[in-house]
Amino acid sequence: MASSSLTWKHNVFPSFCGGDVRKTFLSHLLVKLESKGIRPFIDNNIERGQSIAPELVQAIRESRVAVVLLSPNYASSSWCLDELVEIMKCREREQQTVISIFYGVDPSDVRKQTGAFGEAFNKTCVGRTEGVKEAWKKALKAVTSIAGYHSHNWDNEAKMIDEIAVDVMKVLGLTPSKDFDDFVGMEARIKELKSLLSLQLDDDVKIIGIVGPVGIGKTSTARVLYNQLSRDFEFNTFIEDIRGSNEMPSLGGSHHKYPLDWQNELLSRLFNQTDNKIGHLGVAEQRLRGKKVLIVLDEMDCLLKIEAVAKKVDWFGPGSVIIITTEDRNLLKAQGIKCIYDMKLPDEVEAFQIFCQYAFGQKSISLIVAD
Repeated sequence: MASSSLTWKHNVFPSFCGGDVRKTFLSHLLVKLESKGIRPFIDNNIERGQSIAPELVQAIRESRVAVVLLSPNYASSSWCLDELVEIMKCREREQQTVISIFYGVDPSDVRKQTGAFGEAFNKTCVGRTEGVKEAWKKALKAVTSIAGYHSHNWDNEAKMIDEIAVDVMKVLGLTPSKDFDDFVGMEARIKELKSLLSLQLDDDVKIIGIVGPVGIGKTSTARVLYNQLSRDFEFNTFIEDIRGSNEMPSLGGSHHKYPLDWQNELLSRLFNQTDNKIGHLGVAEQRLRGKKVLIVLDEMDCLLKIEAVAKKVDWFGPGSVIIITTEDRNLLKAQGIKCIYDMKLPDEVEAFQIFCQYAFGQKSISLIVAD
């Protein structure tokens, strides 16, 4: 059962033996994750000792995904084994997702503590209590029961890392940005939007509206912008296709319940909390104040919804960005949003590129004129 008060502060907690992988496989994996806007926990400044540091225990508990990188010397470290015990507890109690990677080791040796891995494990067990040793063995057995990645099955580490990143993104509810790389005109639109936001000029809260008819690409554009910006924000969420959900309250109904429901939804997503409940309209302001957030509200169709989650810019911390996509420019004007980006229909060149992309799988074709 997940804790109702749990907040996921980190996207990913990597558990690894530094001497084996820190400067090689792990460094490449972290670069890939960060390029996708994924926030991994890094323990470079934590001093290693005989037992796991309290900061690491806290970081494990606050991570949505744990990536366990089992390498030849992983079992040589009591620190690593203690991390693994805590990770498996979080998997059971907090529904943390665990991704196992067997890097240069046989899963069977890990499970049974045999071979070179077993020898390293036995040395680490010297002087330990039976309770500690049993906890380590149980955790090693449990982690091998999770479908994971085996380096021996890959002849290309880069592809393996790509697949791991995709798996992590699926857990976090992110859409891989590569899905949009070939969209005609996307690069130019993102450049224009970033220019409008002027992210590097000041720490003001930025609210921008993206306006256009259905099917013109508002959601895809907002998603690409979100993917590119999210790594710079501690708290971020993309609430997709809000249009038509949660109708306005009828006459005589509670006018406080409607915004409360929306604020509850926002806080639950933003702070990755389950069973989040707020009792009054001041809670959202209290929770959000001072926090740098990135929020996308996709397909807004009701002023009351906008007011419920983005009524005042001073709710949010310096540097926060709120992106709203909608078909209705008047909604944005009514809320006093002045920064508006109009999605334009493709010109003749772009229209031809779109046709070629869908018809032939490429943006252009060579025409051969017969005599």
